[in-house]
Parts: sequence; structure tokens; C-alpha cells
Amino acid sequence: MRAITLIAGDGIGPEVTRAAREVVEASGAAVAFEEVVAGQRAEREYGTPLPRAVFDAIEKTRLALKGPTQTPFAGDYRVTIERAEPAGRPAKRSYPSIAIALRKELNLFVSVRPVRNYPGVASRYEHVDLIIFRENSEDLYVGLERMVDEGTAEAVKIISVRGTERVTRFALDTMKRLGRRQLTIVHKANVLRMTDGLFLETAQDIAKKHPEFTVDQRVVDAVCMELVMKPEVFDCLLLPNLYGDIVSDLAAGLVGGLGVTPGANIGAECAMFEAVHGSAPDIAGKDIANPMAMILSAVMLLRYIGEAAAADRVEAALTQVLREKRALTRDLGGDAGTRAMTEAIIAKLKK
Repeated sequence: MRAITLIAGDGIGPEVTRAAREVVEASGAAVAFEEVVAGQRAEREYGTPLPRAVFDAIEKTRLALKGPTQTPFAGDYRVTIERAEPAGRPAKRSYPSIAIALRKELNLFVSVRPVRNYPGVASRYEHVDLIIFRENSEDLYVGLERMVDEGTAEAVKIISVRGTERVTRFALDTMKRLGRRQLTIVHKANVLRMTDGLFLETAQDIAKKHPEFTVDQRVVDAVCMELVMKPEVFDCLLLPNLYGDIVSDLAAGLVGGLGVTPGANIGAECAMFEAVHGSAPDIAGKDIANPMAMILSAVMLLRYIGEAAAADRVEAALTQVLREKRALTRDLGGDAGTRAMTEAIIAKLKK
């Protein structure tokens, strides 16, 4: 029995994680969920949105299924972490959000975002089936900013050979396992010649050792244009952190939005699977949230731990419910609630 840390999160998080948990349990997978509290409830109960118990649990299970957590846009909101660490790292570190804190503290160096069409989900495009690999630990997201003077702000962009090699190897290994064949390296090396130039050169050097793949490169603005013109031509994309964040959301919009696309953040020791949509506090508790992205994130988790048969069953049951269009939430064109859609998927699994 494989243990999985469950983080319900904020807003609609408890509803969609409950849906994913029940669907996984109905799939027959040999897993057991262990829930921990993070987010606003943890802030109220423990004085921090990320108590030490969250890290202890994930470091024990090496797996997490996480619901959305809320991050205020305004003000000086920071998530402060206090943990015993090896010499050389400060005892206290702060991050702009819970998600970023978890990725950095657990060394989850790559974000994986599959994007594909599903039957019954309205989209302007057909035949979209791509995977986005986003380097997760560097770039402008290291958070090194300062005010140079009262009218000028400055941010530091960091790209390293080590970080780029690591994410490129992961992308190629994953592609080999999934039978993917084409990798597009995305950059802006025509302007950022040192940082993005290093990312491009390093990724190309690694890819040259794998002649079984077709590897090309595009500047990020050209990729965005091509994605909205002919997304079906892309197979896998490899991007630095900032571009990956933007392009992965753009790509989700091609197939119906963040409500229908899963996500994973993976490192050498741990992996965290999460829907990347927001916590939607305005609809929390109203039984109208779409659980699809959370369920598909759980499908990714099942495949990651070798429960491919259970993952296939869940995806097939979800696909049937989408095709039938009788138990879909409002954003998918139906009038069912979160619970009704979840129960419809479970009913297919039980058959």
C-alpha cells in the first residue's frame, strides 16, 4: 500500500481533492491517503500556512496530491519557512506563495504539464496533445529583486548548466518512456544571449547524445504565435521557468482552460501533483467546482507510482462521463455539481 500525502488547500480545494481521492480509491489502486493541513486553515490554527508537519509528511511519503492554495496579490505577503537544514542555508527562508515554497523546499526542479483535447470539452482546436517541461528552480523566479532607487526596480535572472542539464535529461527520459519523439527548446537567446543562450546551448548539448529524438528550437514569442495557429504540430516543449509558466497556461487555454489540465512538480526525491487553477473562493462550498483537473493530476500520480492500470481506468471513466454530457459541471456545459460529476465517474469505475 503506497502512502500519499493529501493537501486539501483553500477555497474549492477541499471539494476537488475529495473528488480526486474518492475516484482514486474507487479505481482499485493500492494507495492510502494521509491528510495534512496547509493554507488559510493552517494559518488560523498554527500561525503559518505551511506547518512543519507538511514537510515531515511529504518527506516520509515522497508523494503529495495538492489542492489549490490562495495567495494574496496585494501587500507584502510572504510564506516564511523555519526548518533545520544542512550548513550553509539560513534557518529562515521566505517565499511569495505556498506553491513556490513547496517546490523550492522539496527541490521539485521540473514542472510537467500535459495538454490534450478531451471529448466533450469545448475547444477551438483539435488534435492537441503535447507536454510542457518547465525548469522549476531558476530564472527570474529565484526572487532576487531590489529597488535600485525610488523609481527603478531590478530583478536577477539565473540560469545554470546544472539546472538546465537536469531538466533536459528528465524531459528526454520521460519522452522515451512515453514514446514521444520531438522536443522543441524554447528561449529568447537572440536577446538574452548569456542566460537564455546558456539554456539553449546546454539543452542542445544534452539532446545531441540522444539521436533517437528530433530536437529543434524556437524563440518564445514565435512559439506563442505558432501555438495559437497550429498547436497540433508540437509534441514536447522545454522551457526556462518564466516562459514555462506563461506558455503552460496559454497551452491550457487551447483545450478548455486550467480546469481541464493537470500538473506535476517533480524532483529527485519527491513529487507533488496538483491542479494549477486557483482556489476560487467565490464558489467555494457551492458544489459547482469542476474536479477534472484535480482528478487528472491524480491520474498522473498513479502513473508515476506504477499504477498504470488504475490510471487507465480512471481516465477511461472520466472520458465516458465527458462524452455522455449528462453529469458535467457548468464550466463544461452541464448543470451538475461537483459531487454529481464525481459520483458519475465512480459509477463508471464500479462497472
